Amino acid sequence: MTYTITDRTIALAGIFQATQLVQNIANTGNADEQDVETCVLSIFRTDIDKPIDVFDGTEKLHTGLRKLIEQLGGHDTNTQNNQSKDLHVTKYAAGVMVLEKRLKRDADMLAKIADGIERARKQMEHFSLLHDNVIAGLADTYAQTISHLKPRIMVQGEHIYISNPNNANRIRALLLAAIRATVLWRQCGGTRWQLLFQRRTIVDEARRLLKEPLMTK
Repeated sequence: MTYTITDRTIALAGIFQATQLVQNIANTGNADEQDVETCVLSIFRTDIDKPIDVFDGTEKLHTGLRKLIEQLGGHDTNTQNNQSKDLHVTKYAAGVMVLEKRLKRDADMLAKIADGIERARKQMEHFSLLHDNVIAGLADTYAQTISHLKPRIMVQGEHIYISNPNNANRIRALLLAAIRATVLWRQCGGTRWQLLFQRRTIVDEARRLLKEPLMTK
């Protein structure tokens, strides 16, 4: 299958949406439910290759597209633009890319993650997608697998929020979603070099997608 800059940009937006939601929960205890649903649902879509189908269209990734533009669009020396960058989101996004690269070399861990996702899928049949039990199941899968890889992603925020068990579970589930989006990005031919040398092209495509959202068939 041939992938395009559109596919890679959509997958990147998935990474940035999930990591932005992690940041929101860690600092405010809240996150847009529709955005969370989009990310969590993508975890279960393991048999779909096209990013647009994984996320049900780019209209559900506007948060990720905007964050991608903010984080990658500051290539110039505009001070105000540089101030809009969130270093924590950048760190989380870079972290999941490193972890995904290490994860793909560990067949046993990949199998454990697949089993955990399948257990959560069965829970989802009895509860809603964002039910505490489903989120807890995904969080446990992350805790038992990816959290053991180095370097660990250390989420920073307000203690009152990150110490809350439900928030901690949502954060881990969203980090799992970020890993899933990173897998998708790699499948589409994404590399870290592109983030350095094709920033303008990626940002321009993200801006286009915000103006002309693609719909799934």
